[in-house]
Amino acid sequence: MNLKNNKITVGELLDYAPAKAVFLRRFPMAMRHPMLGAARTVTLEQLISMAGNYIPQKKIQETLEELRGV
Repeated sequence: MNLKNNKITVGELLDYAPAKAVFLRRFPMAMRHPMLGAARTVTLEQLISMAGNYIPQKKIQETLEELRGV
């Protein structure tokens, strides 16, 4: 998948079933968060920046690699 230099939005990712499946598998709790709908306009770059405080860098990199492959 083309992540557009991480400028793709969360909404675009969630609208693409294979990418959504990656998030569901790797971050099931986040996918049930009530603020998920509000995050649709956030870019992947912004999400990575915020998530870096809570998620190990290795898991972020593995997720990015998997997203590029779908």
